[in-house]
Amino acid sequence: MAREALITEHAQDQPADLAGGTRYVARQPILDPRGLVHGYELLFRSGPQAFFHGDGDLATRTMLDNAVMFGLAKLTGGLPAFLNCTTESLTEELVDVLPPGMTILEVLETLDPTPKLIESCRKLKASGFRIALDDFTWRPELQPLVELADYIKVDFLLSGAAVRKELLKRLKGASVAMVAEKIETQEDYKQACSEGFTLFQGYYFCRPTLLKNQQIPANRLSHLEILQLMRAKEIDLDKMTRAVTRDASLTYRLLRLVNSPTYAFREQVRSVRSALITVGEDTFRRVATLAITSELNAGQPVEILRMAFVRGRFCELAAALSGLDRTEQYLLGLLSLLPAMLRLPMQQLTPLLPLRDEIRGALEGAKNPDRMFLDWLEFEEQGNWAACDAVVQKNGLNEVELVRCYAEAVVWAEAALHSAL
Repeated sequence: MAREALITEHAQDQPADLAGGTRYVARQPILDPRGLVHGYELLFRSGPQAFFHGDGDLATRTMLDNAVMFGLAKLTGGLPAFLNCTTESLTEELVDVLPPGMTILEVLETLDPTPKLIESCRKLKASGFRIALDDFTWRPELQPLVELADYIKVDFLLSGAAVRKELLKRLKGASVAMVAEKIETQEDYKQACSEGFTLFQGYYFCRPTLLKNQQIPANRLSHLEILQLMRAKEIDLDKMTRAVTRDASLTYRLLRLVNSPTYAFREQVRSVRSALITVGEDTFRRVATLAITSELNAGQPVEILRMAFVRGRFCELAAALSGLDRTEQYLLGLLSLLPAMLRLPMQQLTPLLPLRDEIRGALEGAKNPDRMFLDWLEFEEQGNWAACDAVVQKNGLNEVELVRCYAEAVVWAEAALHSAL
């Protein structure tokens, strides 16, 4: 698969405030009750400052500039994109540069519902855009926007149960999807479901209840043993072939991956042994690790696997910026979500992983140099730009290159995911 440069600099067409600025982008999944991704909210930031200093117009131009430059479809895998909008972007037809069919325009809670804004939203909806009301709290003057809305998003942390109950009562009968934002635990998720919310935004799916005294299931243990076999400088062909072929599902995933457009080998690979011989040990390690990670995630939301693929590829690409070992960084990112996959504490899993003590420590949360790229990415996932900046400054990293690596990792992970499932 040809990889495109998703981050470019075209200062001559940008506002002066944005020319040459560093662009951060984060995406936060919005899931349905089955754990499937309904869409992504995209968060953009330009420049080293954590805020826009109250300049709403600059915020608007930044959002639109980045949305067009990154490419919404690439960042969301073709799923709907939720984008925060200012009054200017809605009333001055600036959002017309976005694809209506996949864009949900979020009307922020701070916007004044003037007749002009309401009429603009009506026209935008007629042209194919969908409307979401963000951080919604009931006010009578918002009724015209409620009638236009396709989604209403409620901050689960800031709103109490009584407030949410009254809100849902008022909205009964309205043809809107209710989105619970900032769902960070399984308890939050269960509560939101019981109250009638149908979409959920937050990282609760990455924080399942851990089974601290549970043994690793035998089939999962065999997958970790295969990772151990791959630790050897030279893979034992006979041992590896026997280990992988004992698991029919893993064999299927491995052969599907190695024959996918992601790797684009000329001849079809038909066996585990052939895969190892044909692709070489380094590529085999990469493909087999993806297949094993897919198996480890069985029964869990696919978004966990997608995030793991992004993390692995990002850490691998970023390793070239600092001289860290690419393979180690790939495994660090890929395996960082093992607790969510297996519902077991990382400390119970790391002794079985084919990694140096420093990488094991990084997986367990130790703030060592090996963890700097994973740290940056975890903050980026949250849209915590100030923390991203702190990692960059502490380690002397290049922000532009990090964002480029992230954007490339998103595209790569989407292709790898389709091949692995």
